[in-house]
This record gives sequence, C-alpha cells and structure tokens, in this order.
Amino acid sequence: MTLAPAPPDTPAHEATRTAPRRQTIALVGNPNAGKTTLFNALTGLRAKTANFPGTTIELRVGALRLAGESVRLIDMPGLYSLSAASSEERAALDGLLGLAPEHPAPTALILLLDSTNLERNLFLASQVLELGLPTVIALNMVDLAQRLGLRIKVAELSRELGCPVVPVVAKTGRGVDELRAELERVIARRPDAPHQPAAERARQLDTQSQHQRYDWAERVVGRCVVHPDRQIHGRSEAIDRVLTHPVVGVVAFLALMLGVFYLIFSLASIPMDLIDGVFGWLGDVAAGLIPAGPLQSLIVDGMIAGVGGVVIFLPQICILFFLIALLEDTGYLARAAFVMDRLMRRVGLPGKAFVPMLSAHACAVPAIMATKVIDDRRDRLVTILVLPLMTCSARLPVYAMVTGLLFPTQPLLGAAAFTGAYSLGILAAISMALIFKRTILPGQARPLVLELPSYKMPSLKTAFFVMLDRGIIFLKKAGTVILALSIVLWWLANFPEMQPGDVPAGTAAQVAALEAQAAALETAGQAEQAALAADQAADLISQQQLAHSFLGRLGHLIEPAVLPMGFDWQLGVGVLASFAAREVVVSTLSILYGLGEEGAEGAALVDQMRAATRPDGSLVFTLPVCFSLLVFYVLAMQCFATTAIAAREAGGWRWALLQLGYMTVLAYGAATLTYQGLTWLGAA
Repeated sequence: MTLAPAPPDTPAHEATRTAPRRQTIALVGNPNAGKTTLFNALTGLRAKTANFPGTTIELRVGALRLAGESVRLIDMPGLYSLSAASSEERAALDGLLGLAPEHPAPTALILLLDSTNLERNLFLASQVLELGLPTVIALNMVDLAQRLGLRIKVAELSRELGCPVVPVVAKTGRGVDELRAELERVIARRPDAPHQPAAERARQLDTQSQHQRYDWAERVVGRCVVHPDRQIHGRSEAIDRVLTHPVVGVVAFLALMLGVFYLIFSLASIPMDLIDGVFGWLGDVAAGLIPAGPLQSLIVDGMIAGVGGVVIFLPQICILFFLIALLEDTGYLARAAFVMDRLMRRVGLPGKAFVPMLSAHACAVPAIMATKVIDDRRDRLVTILVLPLMTCSARLPVYAMVTGLLFPTQPLLGAAAFTGAYSLGILAAISMALIFKRTILPGQARPLVLELPSYKMPSLKTAFFVMLDRGIIFLKKAGTVILALSIVLWWLANFPEMQPGDVPAGTAAQVAALEAQAAALETAGQAEQAALAADQAADLISQQQLAHSFLGRLGHLIEPAVLPMGFDWQLGVGVLASFAAREVVVSTLSILYGLGEEGAEGAALVDQMRAATRPDGSLVFTLPVCFSLLVFYVLAMQCFATTAIAAREAGGWRWALLQLGYMTVLAYGAATLTYQGLTWLGAA
C-alpha cells in the first residue's frame, strides 16, 4: 500500500507557499488516545465548544500562538476511520475536506497515535495521510509504552509515514514543546490547500480495502516496533478477566456506579445548599432594595428564583462529569460498556446507555448530556427520549408529599410506595425504548465494536476541563431557557392583578379579621403571634391572587380535562405551575391551601391537604386521587430544564416536544386508569 494523495511533487508533510491566510490545524485521532488531554495541553482554557452545522456532533475550538501568529486548533471527534459509516465519521471527513459550512478546511493536521496500540491507530493514519494535508504525528503515551516494554523506532516510523513524528506524553506535557516547534515549521511554510478537489480525495479513501490497510499497518509496526515478552501484559489481562466477566463484571460495575452516585449525592449536598442559600440571600437583598410591587416580584420570585432553581443542579452535573471523565481516562468505561451491552441490547438499547440511565436517578439533565458516550445517533435518541422516565431527585418531594397523604403512620407501606414509583419509572422506560425501536426509530441496537484501551492513570487536569466545559454549556443553554420560562410562569401567576372588589366577600372578611387580630397582638406586645396572623392574611390574599391569575383561570379551564384523573382545579394549577420543575407543585399547593411556601417544608401541608374538601363536601385527596397523582408525576415530564437540554442534545425541538408530548399522554392515561380503576374497585 502507498500513501499518495499529496499534491504532485509535494510530500504529505510539505506544502507550497501561498499568500498569508489564517491557519487552522485539526487534531485527529482514535478515541481513548489522549486527544482531549493533548488539546488542553496546547490550548489550556482558551477553548470553546461548538457543533458541526446541522448536527449535534461537538468539536472543541481553541487558539494557540505558533510562529508569532494566532492559529486555530480544532479538536475533531474521536474516530476509528474516515469511512463515513457513522455521523461522527461523516462530519469529521467533511470538516477535514472543507465541506462543513462555517468551518474552513484545515491547513495542517496533528495526527495523534497511541503508542501502546499503534497497529490499530495506523488504520486511521493511512486514511488521514491520503488526504494530502501537511501532517505532524504526535506519538502519545510513550511512557506507558516503555513500561510495557515496547521500543518504537521513531526515525524509522517517520520515514514510513512520510511526515514528522514527535513522541509526547500529553498528560505530563512531555514533548509538547517539541510538537509546537514542529508545528511552527509547518505553519512557517504557509501550506496551501491540496490541489485535488475534495470529492476526488474522498473517493481515494475507498481505493484501498480494509485488509490492505491493516496489512500495511502490520508491516509498519513490524519494522518500527520491537515487542516485549507477552507476560508484561499479564496484569492488564488478569484485571480484564475480572472486569469483563459476565457476572463479576456486572457486579463490579454496579458497585462502582453505586459509589459514583453516592459521591454525587454526598459531595453535591454542601455546594447545593450553599447555592440555595446564596440565591435566597440575593432574593432577600433584592426584596430589601426594591419597593414591594410587580418589579420586586418579577426579580425575586421570577428571575432569581427561576435561575436559582437551575443553578442548584450545577454541583451534581460537575461531579458526575468529573467522575465519568476519570473513569473514561483510566480505560474502564469501555470495559463497562462491553459488560453491560449484552443486558441492554435485550431492551433495544446499547451498553453505553447504562451509565446515563443510572445517572438519571440523580437528575435527567446531566444524564441526557452524558448520552454523548453513545456513538449511534438512533440509539442515542432512544436513550434521550426515555431517560426522564427514570425517577430523579426532583420527584422525591412529590413522592414524600403523596406517601405522607397515603400512609402517615405506616412507614413500611410508604417505603413500598416509593419502591413502586421507582419500579414503575424503570418499567416505563424499558417499555418505551422497545416501542420506539419498533416504530419511529426502528432497528436493533448497533453492535458494540470498540477496542479496550490500555489501563492508565487518569488526568485530573483533563477531567477538570471536561467538568468545566459541561458546566458552562449547561448554564448557558439551560439557564437562559429556564429564565425566560420562569418569567412567563411568574407573569401567568401574578396577572391580572386582583383588585379589592375581586376578593370574595367571605375571604375579605377572613383577611380583615386576621389583620385586626395581628394589629391587636402587636399592640399587646405579642410580636410572634402577630406575625403569624399577618402571614395567614397574606397567604389568603396569595391564594385568591393565584386563583384570579391567568394560571388560576387556566386551572379552571382545564378542570374538565383533569377530572378523569380525579384532580380539581387547584391540582390542575399545581400541574401547570410544575411544568417549570416537578417539585414546584409542592409549594404551589401549599399556597393554594393557604399555608404559604414555607408550609411546603413540613407536615402542615399534608395535614391541610388531607382535610381539603370539594364544594360538595367530599374529600379531595382520597386514595384513588393520591395514587393517580403519584402515577402522574412518575411518568410526566414536568421539567423545563430537561426539555431544554433534550432539545439541544437531540438536535432540535421536535424531539424534545415529542418527548414532552408522549410523556404527558402516558402520564395522563396511566393516572386516569389508576383513578378510575381504584374508584371502580371501591377504594376510598
């Protein structure tokens, strides 16, 4: 096999001189070869995450100075080949050929090779070098290769490939300066684009069969690498016999994931409480600086509370992605996907979907973002569509409220209800995955084909950058959408403003009596009791304002639609308000039942709800209504942050709206069947 598509009379690593223009270098390599680590070593924090136009495939773009000028560095997706068999390969090939809008063709390449798995990496190298672009080889993890007893003849490898080869250890920075110097020599030559059209260069990739490329890679390795005694690999193989075992490997993975999620819950609680306190303090400060009125309510209850409700999830997201980056960097995550693939494929999902599905029990937002580990777009879409059915931590306040209504003195039955809610979510997710695989996204899960990378110590720096990148994306994308929707919900809940004449006579009399009682208690020096009476009067006004608002009117409007589930207009308002976030229903119902938002934290809300009656005097929260409410919140989307992230990760709002629609229909149907069935059975 020959590597030839460089321009006539121009070696693959050289180029003709042209007029000065902005230089772009693309970083290309296999997954798990240390590409992200090298990118961070070259650019540091001077990077941003972008997408190939019209796709959800991410690439990182950074800047570095070479030969006295700013050069654009693009971190391409991890690739095994340029055969365009997957969306990542098609997008990367278009980017390398200059066919991607907004992303000009690179003027030079850094081709990263894993020195511990050189033969496999050379398959991609054979295709990349045929593109005819000036190329510098970064031979990564040479330290690990030395520990494994591999001796690579760098000069001989450079002659075989026809381009410079620079040994590096991206994790420690060893060889990075030499790589920069070699890149400066390439940039100083002002490389021009290859003479051949992009389409012709793409066709040339198909002129060699896979067998020919692998045979060539084997010959190159045979001439350039001196292999050690096989027993040096004994430790890795012994570890793999345990971690990839059909039974022990699953148990090890579950134990590791249990540890990961324990860390997420335990470590995130402190910063989450801190964030909650900071936003509470900001609300108090804003309330003290801005006179009472619509502007104060907009800023405090709409903007600050809305943004705070999103930012509070940031610690969980950062910890999750930090730990996932560490696991991926060690080489373990590929083995976990291999172990779980057999189980997940039975329900139409790939093995790589297991980590996002587990993390969805903490929060669906980072779980959906974690689906980037799934290569096949169809498998990824199915996973995104079903992830919100897994019970997340935001559902827990609702579960606690309902189980408190159902079993206030029976903790065993309460625990059974919790377990049933979790199980229902898992069963629904598996069932919907099977349905999607047989309808709108047909086909079996893509067979898992991956290499098991060598074990290595993870890079804390790389994990930190991954965490930072994911956190910034979350705040930018989800935060802006939630802020807008929070303002909309605030407006719906506060307008039109209620005039004195709009308050029902009975309520007005209660308010007047409470205000008079508060004044009398204040005069008598009983400040605490006076404040309690004043708060009760304010809660009555808030209750009537919510009923009078557009949101309250919508509740009355949809009451006929929610009656089959056993809901009255107040529960309908709770459902509408909780579209921002599931747990909002607790504070909304607290206001509707006259307790104020602080009542949502204690048993007072449950007691008040248990005693609530309809106009005909019958109890609102009967056993069928409670179970109907529980089933609805197990299955309903009810989280705008998740919807916003799903739209971004799935590549458009149509998938997010489909997700919102099917989950709403599923929740409505299941809750209606639950209520009607229990009522028919005579449950009270």
